[in-house]
Amino acid sequence: MRYHTIPVTPFAQNCTLLVCSQTHTAALIDPGGEADQLIAAVSDAGVEISAILLTHGHLDHVGAAQQLAAHYGVTITGPHLADRFLLDNLPAQSEMFGFPRCEPFHPQRWLEEGDRVQVGQRQLEVLHCPGHTPGHVVFFDAPARLLISGDVIFRGGVGRTDFPRGSHQHLIASIRQKLLPLGDDVTFLPGHGPISTLGAERLSNPFLRE
Repeated sequence: MRYHTIPVTPFAQNCTLLVCSQTHTAALIDPGGEADQLIAAVSDAGVEISAILLTHGHLDHVGAAQQLAAHYGVTITGPHLADRFLLDNLPAQSEMFGFPRCEPFHPQRWLEEGDRVQVGQRQLEVLHCPGHTPGHVVFFDAPARLLISGDVIFRGGVGRTDFPRGSHQHLIASIRQKLLPLGDDVTFLPGHGPISTLGAERLSNPFLRE
């Protein structure tokens, strides 16, 4: 599995272009905005988009999802149903953050703990990791030791929980009970900022100290 990280929106949100090396089929994960830039990146990579995947319902992670799904003729998958209220509230999020208006939408498939998502010949495991939002999910490619973590964990930090229905207690529990057990050697691609490994964060992340 190969990946390209394309920062978009004024929040420098990391949209991930995840590519199956065997088939050159790819998924766009969390296309938060700037659809033209993402279309150009896909063209440069010479891959075929098969799906749009969403970790959670915040505008800077979903803002270009509808436009790109229509452009490529693919479906939108994720997040968990608990984030429906955020997708229903996208126009208000747009106004709040000064983004172009984003219309409400629902994915063709909501995701739950234990689901799997196909990208070419590879399967991504779905883990439900509430806290930043109640319906946040992450995607894990076990053979590649690669995790797309959205806004759950960052290098040296964790996701904000001061948004509606956020919970710091649930967030830390998600990290400790679901992410860290995946293994210290797992590289994660966060929703913002540089990549890291779960092992590095287990040792040095100040939010994860006992």
